[in-house]
Amino acid sequence: MNEQKNIILAIALSVAILLGWQFLMPKPAVPPGQAPISQTANPPAPDKQNSAVPKVPDQQAPAAAPVPATETRAAAIAAAPRVKIVTPSLSGSFSLLGARIDDLDLVHFHETPDPGSREITLLSPGAGLGAYYAEFGFVAGEAKDDVPGPDSLWTASSQTLTPDNPVILTWDNGKGLKFTRTYAVDANYMFDVTQKVENTGSAAVTLYPYALISRWGTPKTQDIYILHEGALGVLDGTLKEMKYKKLREDEHQIEEKSTGGWIGFTDKYWLTALIPDQNMSISTRMNWRAVDGVDRYQTDWLGAALTVAPGSATETSSHFFAGAKELSKLDAYGEKLGIPRFDLAIDFGWFYFLTKPFFYFLRYIHSQVSNFGIAILIFTVVIKGAFFPIANKSYKAMAKMKKLQPEVKKLQERFGEDRARLNQEMMALYKREKANPVSGCLPIVIQIPVFFALYKVLYVTIEMRQAPFFGWIKDLSVPDPTTLFNLFGAIPWDPPQMLHIGVWPLIMGVTMFLQQKLNPAPADPIQAKMFTFLPIIFTFMLANFPAGLVIYWAWSNSLSILQQWLIMKRQAKA
Repeated sequence: MNEQKNIILAIALSVAILLGWQFLMPKPAVPPGQAPISQTANPPAPDKQNSAVPKVPDQQAPAAAPVPATETRAAAIAAAPRVKIVTPSLSGSFSLLGARIDDLDLVHFHETPDPGSREITLLSPGAGLGAYYAEFGFVAGEAKDDVPGPDSLWTASSQTLTPDNPVILTWDNGKGLKFTRTYAVDANYMFDVTQKVENTGSAAVTLYPYALISRWGTPKTQDIYILHEGALGVLDGTLKEMKYKKLREDEHQIEEKSTGGWIGFTDKYWLTALIPDQNMSISTRMNWRAVDGVDRYQTDWLGAALTVAPGSATETSSHFFAGAKELSKLDAYGEKLGIPRFDLAIDFGWFYFLTKPFFYFLRYIHSQVSNFGIAILIFTVVIKGAFFPIANKSYKAMAKMKKLQPEVKKLQERFGEDRARLNQEMMALYKREKANPVSGCLPIVIQIPVFFALYKVLYVTIEMRQAPFFGWIKDLSVPDPTTLFNLFGAIPWDPPQMLHIGVWPLIMGVTMFLQQKLNPAPADPIQAKMFTFLPIIFTFMLANFPAGLVIYWAWSNSLSILQQWLIMKRQAKA
């Protein structure tokens, strides 16, 4: 029947939206109306006006104290004198050789839900595969004055950097230039970097401030369309993203100009970002090159020329973020420091207008109940309440359709061979009884944006990482760890991924089947069989989704069953 075909089409389109929206639709520019950023595979040829402007240094290891790539991270850290970094959120150090921030662990985050497991290591020294660090400094102008580089040994005012104790570094080139760099850090993840140059010589010098983040080796990523991992930034108000693969295989180098903004690297949960003075005009790059078979990725910015006259000094400040992508902190930094759209470091996706409010609402509920699983259940009740008028109308229409099933069967028996006449008589029946055969699919369709937005919340927000529910669900952001095919752990066998059908996906499948039974069955036997398989298909499909999302879907189905049953009961008495 045409009406049944419409229902099947609506469900098929809903599933297509669920699985393919992020892939098929581009992300909106920020703010809307901005022209897209141009991309160039190679740097543009310099013209006469900018031919003298130098480039930010490429990634290199300090030559003064080389550390073989085969050495351990601990050996690389011990290869040069260091200043400790101690904050409530970070621990690590930075090297006095080159003054790179290159050793950071995240105190509050561990590799597994076990609090005794290793802390997350974010940054590592530039000594081979796995190096990940931030570097700051000046590039010399035409005079090629000596400036500090990766082999320069700085003198520190203190041996420990804390939120209450900034560290002042000094380096003298012996030719009339004295460089001072002050590192300060707050209680969370933000470093303040102030660089000062004093000219005691007899000639003016021209210097260009810069900052870079270097990452050696391609990190392991999720490699899915709904999550961006790689280089990113907001430049002149527009979000710019470049995956490692795209940068490595296609683009190699992207150059952009911006006033302020930020640029860096993002993982699923962690971020490093360079944040220049927001009034500064900068040239930025995202680039890749291979050195000794190792992929090296770099994001950087280069500021405008600073001329330091004899007997004078100049100073410039910037910031460096290195830590977890906690939304409240990103929003607070964005507001405090004027960083444009810093929250876009979290990949909220196309449904940003839903995803971010959903997250804040879930977090508020969590603050009251102290369990994100319970918060999801309460959130679902609120969402069902918000959609109640629409769903109520649809369920009433479905109840009316189910009540008309005997009449539909009589028409099928009478006009079974004449499809055109049967359709005509059924449309007349629906019109006479004021029944809408496609309204039953409306509750499914309207859930799709909500479902996908909640999926993004559970998948990309670090607050959901390792958040437990009850029983065997220790992490709502990953799939249910149990599986039917080893009797939920009774058989010592780890089935392949496609056979990981946990308890919660099964519960979801059962609730979907029960809800389907309350709906009027399709008149066509073939279509009826297709609908029968939908709960099985969704059970397998959602088995690899975050457990929190499956719990939401199962609970939503249960509430719908209750609501639909009550409506049908009332309709039967009418």
